[in-house]
Amino acid sequence: MSARIVSLAGIQSAPAPVSLGLPEQAPARLQMWTGASGRRYVHSVYSLIECPPLPKASYLLVRRELDGRRVVLHVGQGQNDAATLNLAQVRQRGAQLGVNEVHVHFSAASDAARSVVVCDLRAGQLGELSSEPARASA
Repeated sequence: MSARIVSLAGIQSAPAPVSLGLPEQAPARLQMWTGASGRRYVHSVYSLIECPPLPKASYLLVRRELDGRRVVLHVGQGQNDAATLNLAQVRQRGAQLGVNEVHVHFSAASDAARSVVVCDLRAGQLGELSSEPARASA
Protein backbone atom coordinates (compact mmCIF):
# COMPACT_ATOMS: atom_id res chain seq x y z
CA MET A 1 0.00 0.00 0.00
CA SER A 2 1.42 3.40 -0.91
CA ALA A 3 0.64 6.84 0.43
CA ARG A 4 0.03 9.91 -1.68
CA ILE A 5 -0.01 13.58 -0.69
CA VAL A 6 -2.97 15.47 -2.06
CA SER A 7 -2.97 19.25 -2.39
CA LEU A 8 -6.18 20.94 -1.26
CA ALA A 9 -5.21 24.32 -2.70
CA GLY A 10 -7.48 24.02 -5.75
CA ILE A 11 -10.57 22.83 -3.86
CA GLN A 12 -13.21 25.49 -3.22
CA SER A 13 -15.15 25.71 0.03
CA ALA A 14 -18.84 24.86 0.18
CA PRO A 15 -21.16 27.61 -1.11
CA ALA A 16 -23.11 29.76 1.36
CA PRO A 17 -26.63 28.56 2.24
CA VAL A 18 -29.38 29.67 -0.13
CA SER A 19 -31.53 32.45 1.28
CA LEU A 20 -35.28 31.79 1.21
CA GLY A 21 -35.96 35.53 1.11
CA LEU A 22 -37.93 35.35 4.37
CA PRO A 23 -37.98 38.26 6.81
CA GLU A 24 -34.81 38.27 8.89
CA GLN A 25 -36.69 38.34 12.20
CA ALA A 26 -36.02 35.73 14.87
CA PRO A 27 -37.89 32.60 13.76
CA ALA A 28 -40.77 31.44 15.92
CA ARG A 29 -39.88 28.15 17.56
CA LEU A 30 -43.47 27.39 18.59
CA GLN A 31 -46.70 27.90 16.67
CA MET A 32 -50.29 27.41 17.80
CA TRP A 33 -52.80 25.90 15.37
CA THR A 34 -56.53 25.65 16.05
CA GLY A 35 -58.61 22.65 15.04
CA ALA A 36 -62.26 22.68 13.99
CA SER A 37 -63.19 21.85 17.60
CA GLY A 38 -61.65 25.13 18.76
CA ARG A 39 -58.89 23.28 20.59
CA ARG A 40 -55.43 24.80 20.20
CA TYR A 41 -52.39 22.64 19.56
CA VAL A 42 -48.83 23.79 20.15
CA HIS A 43 -46.35 22.79 17.43
CA SER A 44 -42.56 22.92 17.30
CA VAL A 45 -41.41 24.64 14.12
CA TYR A 46 -38.53 23.35 11.99
CA SER A 47 -37.37 24.15 8.48
CA LEU A 48 -37.94 21.28 6.07
CA ILE A 49 -34.18 20.77 5.79
CA GLU A 50 -33.36 21.05 9.52
CA CYS A 51 -36.24 18.91 10.78
CA PRO A 52 -34.91 16.15 13.07
CA PRO A 53 -35.97 12.50 12.81
CA LEU A 54 -39.58 12.28 13.97
CA PRO A 55 -41.16 9.78 16.32
CA LYS A 56 -44.82 8.97 15.80
CA ALA A 57 -46.22 12.51 15.92
CA SER A 58 -48.72 14.64 14.04
CA TYR A 59 -47.37 17.37 11.78
CA LEU A 60 -48.32 20.12 9.38
CA LEU A 61 -46.37 20.85 6.21
CA VAL A 62 -46.36 24.62 5.85
CA ARG A 63 -45.20 27.09 3.23
CA ARG A 64 -44.10 30.34 4.82
CA GLU A 65 -44.67 33.15 2.36
CA LEU A 66 -42.36 36.15 1.87
CA ASP A 67 -44.74 38.32 3.91
CA GLY A 68 -44.47 35.88 6.87
CA ARG A 69 -47.92 34.34 6.36
CA ARG A 70 -48.03 30.57 6.86
CA VAL A 71 -50.12 28.36 4.57
CA VAL A 72 -50.82 24.76 5.62
CA LEU A 73 -50.52 22.40 2.64
CA HIS A 74 -50.73 19.01 4.36
CA VAL A 75 -51.67 17.55 7.75
CA GLY A 76 -50.33 14.09 8.56
CA GLN A 77 -48.82 11.84 11.16
CA GLY A 78 -45.78 9.62 11.45
CA GLN A 79 -46.85 6.00 11.11
CA ASN A 80 -43.53 4.20 11.60
CA ASP A 81 -41.56 3.22 14.67
CA ALA A 82 -38.42 4.28 12.78
CA ALA A 83 -38.05 8.04 13.26
CA THR A 84 -35.78 8.38 10.22
CA LEU A 85 -38.40 6.77 7.96
CA ASN A 86 -41.04 9.23 9.22
CA LEU A 87 -38.62 12.07 8.47
CA ALA A 88 -37.94 10.74 4.96
CA GLN A 89 -41.67 10.65 4.24
CA VAL A 90 -42.13 14.19 5.61
CA ARG A 91 -39.29 15.53 3.48
CA GLN A 92 -40.50 13.76 0.35
CA ARG A 93 -44.07 15.04 0.69
CA GLY A 94 -42.83 18.47 1.70
CA ALA A 95 -40.59 18.71 -1.36
CA GLN A 96 -43.47 17.61 -3.61
CA LEU A 97 -45.72 20.34 -2.19
CA GLY A 98 -43.06 23.07 -2.06
CA VAL A 99 -43.15 23.63 1.69
CA ASN A 100 -40.36 25.16 3.74
CA GLU A 101 -41.53 24.47 7.32
CA VAL A 102 -42.59 21.42 9.32
CA HIS A 103 -44.77 22.05 12.39
CA VAL A 104 -44.73 19.03 14.73
CA HIS A 105 -47.17 18.29 17.56
CA PHE A 106 -45.52 15.88 20.01
CA SER A 107 -48.10 15.87 22.84
CA ALA A 108 -50.48 13.15 21.61
CA ALA A 109 -49.30 9.92 23.28
CA SER A 110 -51.20 7.21 21.39
CA ASP A 111 -52.06 6.42 17.78
CA ALA A 112 -55.73 7.13 18.53
CA ALA A 113 -54.94 10.51 20.10
CA ARG A 114 -52.73 11.45 17.12
CA SER A 115 -55.53 10.50 14.72
CA VAL A 116 -57.95 12.77 16.60
CA VAL A 117 -55.47 15.67 16.44
CA VAL A 118 -54.92 15.12 12.70
CA CYS A 119 -58.67 14.98 11.97
CA ASP A 120 -59.33 18.09 14.07
CA LEU A 121 -56.54 20.07 12.39
CA ARG A 122 -57.53 18.91 8.89
CA ALA A 123 -61.12 20.00 9.52
CA GLY A 124 -59.88 23.32 10.91
CA GLN A 125 -57.71 23.92 7.84
CA LEU A 126 -60.23 22.53 5.33
CA GLY A 127 -60.40 25.64 3.14
CA GLU A 128 -56.65 25.79 2.71
CA LEU A 129 -56.18 22.05 2.22
CA SER A 130 -58.85 21.72 -0.45
CA SER A 131 -56.27 22.51 -3.12
CA GLU A 132 -53.87 19.74 -2.04
CA PRO A 133 -53.47 17.08 -4.71
CA ALA A 134 -54.60 13.61 -3.64
CA ARG A 135 -51.38 12.08 -4.99
CA ALA A 136 -48.34 13.99 -6.08
CA SER A 137 -47.17 13.32 -9.58
CA ALA A 138 -43.55 12.36 -10.15
